[in-house]
Amino acid sequence: MKSVLAAVCASILTLAGCGQETAPVEDPGSAQTAAQTEPAPAAPAWNSAPVDTTLQGFVDDGRAVGVSALVWKDGEEVYFGAFGLKDREQGEPMRRDTIAVIYSMTKPITGVALMQQFEQGRFELDDPIGKYLPELAGLKVWGGLDAQVEPILVEPERPPTVRDFTRHTAGLYDGDEVPELGALMEAVNPLDFDGDLTRFVKRLATVPLLYQPGTRWLYGDSVDVQAALVERLSGQPFRDYVQEHILTPLGMSDTGYFVPEEKRDRLAALYRSEGEDGPLVRIPDDGIMNIYVERQSLTPGGFGLTSTLDDYMRFARMLQNDGALEGVRILQSETVELMATDQLPDTVVDRSWLPGKGQVGFGIDFAVRVAPPASAEENMGAVGEFFWDGAASTLFWVDPANDLAAVFFVQRMPFDGTLHKDFRDAVYAAIGMTYDPGQN
Repeated sequence: MKSVLAAVCASILTLAGCGQETAPVEDPGSAQTAAQTEPAPAAPAWNSAPVDTTLQGFVDDGRAVGVSALVWKDGEEVYFGAFGLKDREQGEPMRRDTIAVIYSMTKPITGVALMQQFEQGRFELDDPIGKYLPELAGLKVWGGLDAQVEPILVEPERPPTVRDFTRHTAGLYDGDEVPELGALMEAVNPLDFDGDLTRFVKRLATVPLLYQPGTRWLYGDSVDVQAALVERLSGQPFRDYVQEHILTPLGMSDTGYFVPEEKRDRLAALYRSEGEDGPLVRIPDDGIMNIYVERQSLTPGGFGLTSTLDDYMRFARMLQNDGALEGVRILQSETVELMATDQLPDTVVDRSWLPGKGQVGFGIDFAVRVAPPASAEENMGAVGEFFWDGAASTLFWVDPANDLAAVFFVQRMPFDGTLHKDFRDAVYAAIGMTYDPGQN
């Protein structure tokens, strides 16, 4: 696979203008001719200026209080930058070791944990989830309300499979449709931090599926179910499993569900926008941040981790290196390839907001680019890249075709995809790639 990707990379660089041949000359003896026969200098492999300008611009125009980014290419670090403040009220700068809340960037880590169990033969992707989590074996599908305004529950056409939970096609309610289901989900409160993953599954089992499994892509609590599955299959608490089998082997010493006292001065504050174009205001620390500075019973698979740029880049580089980093193998290369392969069938046409990420499908806990950008307004990227992001507008991606991995940290809510668009444009401009309408 690496040889194919290397060939793709070479072709892309050639199209970008690298290694151009000079025209033949008539007089090889003259100084002018010697200059003409000199090979044209290769385009630089990396130019930091576009990224520096973009990140500084995020802070200068008030779109972010602080930002940082790390990029690896061709096996080495080519960029680190930090701009603005991690804590505006205290005047503390964004730093390389700043700890950020990564929200849904927890999901790919959970996916890796699950696929380690897959490699051990503990399950097959098309097994019904109820085979391993029997609490979910009897799930019904919402069929509306009858004349007495009572719920109509129907049998699923097929049970949701493990694969459904890895690609968000299981049928789980997402919180935005059917008020009656929303009220039920709120009353049940599966992701109660006073509980654990076992209680989460039991409570989730009381809520009907919103749609028939395998028919729609819709974000929900699927990855939290994956965490419960890892816990059940491995016999270890999910927190302990992730620590032992992913974080510690990769040297991710600043990543976890709890930020200890001695590290809290490195924890970035969270900010939210006041209106569409309003100023950023601090989210009170005694609210949402409590789940990170107090030990919780619940360890969700879909969110809950905090991390640093370097830690998360070690995770990204492991994926970039086909499942291994610095002699430590976390996954087999075939498993990484499977995770980074689109798992959505063409019959799944209702994909919620996923198309807003670009020409993408969905693999196992990653979005996967399946076609070049369709327009200059779309996020830049290369076919075969896989990525995910977080609610506070964090982002990472791995681009095998260009042997590139990038991590972007910011603590802005609600999610702002324009930051990702501009950052991606800058990263690809740094390697000489821009949108090419002729590639479609």
